This record gives sequence, structure tokens and C-alpha cells, in this order.
Amino acid sequence: MASKLARRFEALSFEQQLIVLAAVFDPLGFGLGYLLGPSVGVEPLIGGVFGLVVANVPTSLHVLREASSR
Repeated sequence: MASKLARRFEALSFEQQLIVLAAVFDPLGFGLGYLLGPSVGVEPLIGGVFGLVVANVPTSLHVLREASSR
């Protein structure tokens, strides 16, 4: 199943890939940051912002990989 999803993802255009990555990782990052923020001593909203920053790492790595292949 994972290879099937990977093939479908690679078949998308670069712009569509970025949208998919953002749509998947940004809500996850914000939600986990919001929930885990108080356990590390920050407000939930600030934890959500930190989660968004961390969630953008896969998207940034994907952009760097695409830029290096061109």
C-alpha cells in the first residue's frame, strides 16, 4: 500500500505535491504542538506554532531535493 501511495505522490506535479504535504503535515504539526505544548511549559497556542514550524521540515526537505535534482 505504501508503494502505491508513493507512486501516486510521485505522479503528481511539484505544485500538487507541495499542497499534499502541507495539507497532511501542517494540521498534524499544529495539533500535536497544541496538545504537547503545555507538557513542555508553553501555552498551547505557542506549542501549535512550534508544531507548524516542525511540520514544515518535510516540505522544506522535499523542495531542497527537487531543487538539487534540476
